Amino acid sequence: MAMWNLALRFVLEMASLVAMVIWGLGKGDGLGRYVLGIGVPLLAAVLWGAFAAEGDPSRSGQTVIPTPGMMRLGLELAFFALASWTLHDAGSTPLALTLGAATVLHYLVSYRRVVWLLGE
Repeated sequence: MAMWNLALRFVLEMASLVAMVIWGLGKGDGLGRYVLGIGVPLLAAVLWGAFAAEGDPSRSGQTVIPTPGMMRLGLELAFFALASWTLHDAGSTPLALTLGAATVLHYLVSYRRVVWLLGE
């Protein structure tokens, strides 16, 4: 995968986590806002980091929990979809659409990896 595309994915990942924090802090009251604002992105980050396909060319090739490629792809798409939804729900629909469009661009450019994950 090209370095610029890996950088794009990293920016998408970080922006997604920030979107989840913003959403969570804005939705809850009292302690609940911190549970949502910290808990949701923390859970998403743990799932993202722990479940990976062995030999994934976009990662180190190592994983904590070996995951079939199709399941990993589903996890990634759910992660970015959740982030886009949180932006929309927080009232930032233009940012939600931008994140969604950038995610689609990333996966279009990463079609070889997508095909690899689907065949894994």
